[in-house]
Order: sequence, then structure tokens, then C-alpha cells
Amino acid sequence: MRYARPRRAAATPPAAASFRPAHGALDARHAPGTSEAQILRIEQDILSDNDTQANANRSRFLARGLFVLNFVSSPGSGKTTLLVDTIRRWGTRSPVAVVEGDQQTAFDAERIRATGAAAVQINTGKGCHLDAHMVAQAADQLAEQAQLPSDGLLLIENVGNLVCPAAFDLGEAHKVVILSVTEGEDKPLKYPDMFRAADLLLISKIDLLPHLDFDVDLAVRYARQVRPDLPVIQLSTRSGEGCEAWLDWLAAGVAAVTKAPAA
Repeated sequence: MRYARPRRAAATPPAAASFRPAHGALDARHAPGTSEAQILRIEQDILSDNDTQANANRSRFLARGLFVLNFVSSPGSGKTTLLVDTIRRWGTRSPVAVVEGDQQTAFDAERIRATGAAAVQINTGKGCHLDAHMVAQAADQLAEQAQLPSDGLLLIENVGNLVCPAAFDLGEAHKVVILSVTEGEDKPLKYPDMFRAADLLLISKIDLLPHLDFDVDLAVRYARQVRPDLPVIQLSTRSGEGCEAWLDWLAAGVAAVTKAPAA
């Protein structure tokens, strides 16, 4: 039996000023009894060290002609499925390697390797994000195995959450945030740091729209309330709708980095 899901009333977008973060970049209280000054100093030290390594990563990647993307989203948005589908559609245009971030298991890296692309799995344990040092080590591992591409793509799948990964530069060219239509349209307002840090919004699983009450226009309006003019591509790996636009965006990025048009 199929039940009709009641439509939600379209909410009025709140003013952007209402969504400024209340605390610092890491925005956390992990150590009861630690003063705010100590927490701030620790956060600054962590981020400064990460940024130094991220800049080194970026220089290394640019020297190799690598277009590097950091994929961020909540769990279940379809990041790994999108990467697998992207690699298959990308074909032989240029070499591709993947760094997979997850707290446990190597399932995602195994799915990537099944496409023929090289993949390194990073398990963060209790960690909620990748950092620049982890990515440097993964790149070293790919290089030792002669699998770090030149003039191609390096795709990084971050740990699934919309909070911690926003604060950490990995040395990527762009963060790409994925929002699936099975989530709420208000995610950009609930997690503004992530959508502010991203340079592209992919709205995924749009083949499911006829079965849901997800309001695409409202989601885009919320996202652009956080980051005006944020580019948006709607796509479905199942139907293929929007995938050519996504591949064109990738090809333009590769061409800009390698200084040669992607085939």
C-alpha cells in the first residue's frame, strides 16, 4: 500500500545574518573544564598546522596537473555511487585516482577499485573528517604504487557529515557539497559553514523527485542565501540526467589545471 506524504508548506527564507556561526571554525566543546581561550588556542594551532600541509599538498597537485576535488555531504547522499558513476562516464579522458575517507571499513575503496581506478582507503576511527596530513600520506601511497596520476583527477571522498570537514582545507581545488533530494531543503541553513565553503552544489537523486515533496528551488534559494551565486547542478546517476553538465564542469577544471583541453 502506498501512502500519500503530506506536502510541507514552503518556508520563508530567514535573513542570512541569522545564520552566522556562534563559535569558531571548529565550533566544538570537546573538553569540559577547558577555558574558551585554551580551546581557541588549540583550534588555531590545529588549523594552522593543517593549512601549512594543505598548501604543500596544493603545490604538489598543481605541479602534477591534478584537478583535486573534496566531496562533502551528510551520510547517505550517494557520494560513493556518484564517484563510481563519474569514473565510468569519464572513461579515458584522463587518469583518475580516489582517496576514500570513512570511519570504518574499506567497502567504498573496493567499489572504486572495481571501476579500474586506483583508490586509497583512510579509516579515521573516531575522527569525523579527513585532514591535510592524511591526504598527503594517501598521495604518498599512490605515488609509491605508481598510481598518483598526472594531468588528471584526484577525487577525495570525505567522511560523511556536514560539520567537521568544512573547517579543514585538504589542498583541494574545490569542495563539492552534495545534497540529495531525500534530505531536507533546509540543510544549507542548518549547516551553513559547509555550504559557504563549497564551490559547487550537486543536488543528487533527482530521479526520485516525482515520489517526494523536496522543493529544489527552495533548497537552491537557501544555499545561495548562505553563499550567493553558488553554482548548482542537478543530476541523477540512475537516469543520467544532469551528468553531462557535471562532466563538462569537471573537464573545464582539468583543462584549467593542465593547460590543455580535456578530450
